[in-house]
Amino acid sequence: MPDIDRERAWLLTVDGAPQSYVDLDEPTHLEFEYARRLAHVLDSAADDGAALSVLHLGGGALTLPRYVATTRPGSRQDVVEADLGLLDLVAEHLPLPEGSGVAVHGADAREWLGKAPTASVDVLVADVFGGSRVPAHLTSVEYAREARRVLRPGGLYAANLADGAPFAFLRSQLATFAAVFAELALIAEPPVLRGRRFGNAVLVASDGDIDTAFLARRAAADAFPARVEYGESLARFTRDARPVDDAGAVPSPVPPDGAFSIG
Repeated sequence: MPDIDRERAWLLTVDGAPQSYVDLDEPTHLEFEYARRLAHVLDSAADDGAALSVLHLGGGALTLPRYVATTRPGSRQDVVEADLGLLDLVAEHLPLPEGSGVAVHGADAREWLGKAPTASVDVLVADVFGGSRVPAHLTSVEYAREARRVLRPGGLYAANLADGAPFAFLRSQLATFAAVFAELALIAEPPVLRGRRFGNAVLVASDGDIDTAFLARRAAADAFPARVEYGESLARFTRDARPVDDAGAVPSPVPPDGAFSIG
């Protein structure tokens, strides 16, 4: 069950695993590395301070929507979260400020995406986990096509994924999104990319240019530096992986014991 620990600076946990971290007095503080990497993608989407239209699939404690509302005033954001109990918990304990420009919807991410207007958002952030796994219906070519449809020309898709060696899931996701989008990049810590441990990786996709130099600078400056793979190096990592469709889609792998636990 979701739980908020006030003594640990508003840490939201689900079944003992950290899910979101929120500092209501400093909404630009992003505690988790994967959240910072998603924020780097958001920061690269437009000039500093420019308003964006953002769709968040997966809400958590609304950490990234708060970040965008603070760094890009006037942005329009929709958040889709299927866990209604979680939404109630967050609304009670971690309410959004008035005038945030954030609309929260209790719905399945794939169903909501299918009804979203075409070419309606600048950035689509996918951070959806059923427990500790990315649901299968958010990993297919059909899903990727819906994401592309909803994005404006040159818009950015960014997804938080998790995997470990031999990376069957992560490579299949790269192949799947390469079948739909012209450009891809992957942000992850070197120990994860080398297969030394299970961890998060942020997939970035676009029909336009991805500012990989910007992302590389930001990722390298993190407390736990990450690397940005793209082009030939990303193709080598993907190797002969094949795209997956709805019929063959599977959720991300079960993390090893303790991979994301705290305390």
